[in-house]
Amino acid sequence: MSFSEKETTMSLQFSRFLVAALAVIVLLAGVSSNAQLSPDISDQTYRIDVDLVNVLCSVFDRKTRSFVTAFSQNDFSIFEDGRRQEITNFTRETNLPLTLAMLVDTSSSVAPKLKFEQDAAISFLHNVLKENDRAMLVEFNSSVNLLQDFTDDPNKLTNQVRKLQAGGNSSLFDAIDVVCDQKMIRETGRKAMIILSDGNDSGSTVDYKRAVEMALRAECTIFSVSVSKGGFFGTGDNTRRGDNTLMNLARETGGKVFFPFVVEELEDAFREINQELRSQYSIGYVSTNTRRDGGFRKLEIRVRERNIELNHRKGYYAPLN
Repeated sequence: MSFSEKETTMSLQFSRFLVAALAVIVLLAGVSSNAQLSPDISDQTYRIDVDLVNVLCSVFDRKTRSFVTAFSQNDFSIFEDGRRQEITNFTRETNLPLTLAMLVDTSSSVAPKLKFEQDAAISFLHNVLKENDRAMLVEFNSSVNLLQDFTDDPNKLTNQVRKLQAGGNSSLFDAIDVVCDQKMIRETGRKAMIILSDGNDSGSTVDYKRAVEMALRAECTIFSVSVSKGGFFGTGDNTRRGDNTLMNLARETGGKVFFPFVVEELEDAFREINQELRSQYSIGYVSTNTRRDGGFRKLEIRVRERNIELNHRKGYYAPLN
């Protein structure tokens, strides 16, 4: 699965041709490589040595639902597959730039809610993007289309949002897969994906498990905004199934899901997303498990105080030699 960008974007066939041509050039130059990479990016550039594991963690007061930002390194313990790890890196992330991917569902199932999605996307872009932040815009229906690559100009993104039209099936899992694999995994720092969708996938070539795996490999937190009528309290199996999918994507990657009833309620949701992304702790450690087997490793973070809720990704994938 790959992007089929509107306007000047290369087709999937042409992209494959470039990758094949690059591989031939590399081989002719006497360099051995098994990875399909963009011309100016090496595997070492964006697949950082994950012997050092970094986990972003948000901390909430259960009673007030406010963010707790005054903890120190000694307040945290981190466990990998049940084994305690020694924290070697610790920072409170506040003003670091954000790298965001906004994914908008434009399938037939959300056609009656397209205006809602457009208003939501525009509101988010203008209220959350700050100086030095970057965002990209992707629509997904029967295909995955890159409408605007990373930019710090919300007006460029807004112009593309206004052009959205609905039709076709929903390729939600494909969209997560390709955005993480081709874009987000190459980025560093705080990365998040904002999904506007009803959560119902009807046309992907990959499954939910693959989508979650790629989000974890890219260290990308998923925040979802459900456009189901009535949010989670809508009726029908498809509504419940779709909202459950969005909730699970957020839970596995350390994000959240929101169920606004009207556009005005989006302001609170976006304000919370913005505050959470700028109120996180970054916890790093070198894993005691030295096997480079590509396997999944479960993560758990604990704090000393009671009445505290933590939000973080639930695991990561080890490097593979």
